[in-house]
Amino acid sequence: MQNDSQAVLEGIAFVGETLGPLFLNDPKTGDAGAAFQALAGLDVEAAAAEWPFVDDAEALRDLGLMKEGLAKGAEDDDLVWEYRRLFIGPAPKPAPPWGSVYTDRECVVFGQTTLALRAWMREQGIERLVDDKTPEDHLGLMLVLMAWIARNRPEALDDYLSLHLLTWSSHFLEQLAQAAEHPFYEGLARLAQASLEGIQADLALDVTYPRFYR
Repeated sequence: MQNDSQAVLEGIAFVGETLGPLFLNDPKTGDAGAAFQALAGLDVEAAAAEWPFVDDAEALRDLGLMKEGLAKGAEDDDLVWEYRRLFIGPAPKPAPPWGSVYTDRECVVFGQTTLALRAWMREQGIERLVDDKTPEDHLGLMLVLMAWIARNRPEALDDYLSLHLLTWSSHFLEQLAQAAEHPFYEGLARLAQASLEGIQADLALDVTYPRFYR
């Protein structure tokens, strides 16, 4: 049983460490170049069969979209522009990656969702891992933190997921998948959503969903 639990934690860490940086990093100027390169050369069928918490058909479709989107390389203008359109601006972002944008009545960054997560992290003695400027409830940061908690503070994982991440992640990722105009980011959104929902099912987590204002 302990080995099964450890395998689940390793799978959760893998999901967070693999997907989190792809939400956080500009394909051209960010720090995830090795990850983009690895995905470009991926054996999709083999990877889909090994991807945790997601059935093979879903993983095959999503990883296939991501590899398709990297056919011209990570510095392809269409890929880079899509990342900046979705996550940076300056135009209004079609699917902002911060939880408080969806759960706060004013649809603002640094809203109540951010503050609640910040307070929880303080109570748990968990410091920010990367990026001290982006609001803590950025989906990419939260995936990276999920991986860290799975490896280092597994006793806090259920609360983190059920109270702070799973409450809004599917709502956002559905909007992102619909807004994406490039196969890489559509595949990334769909794979992240399927992975997080699979983790929720595997851990049998009861999640109370808030009202969404966007």
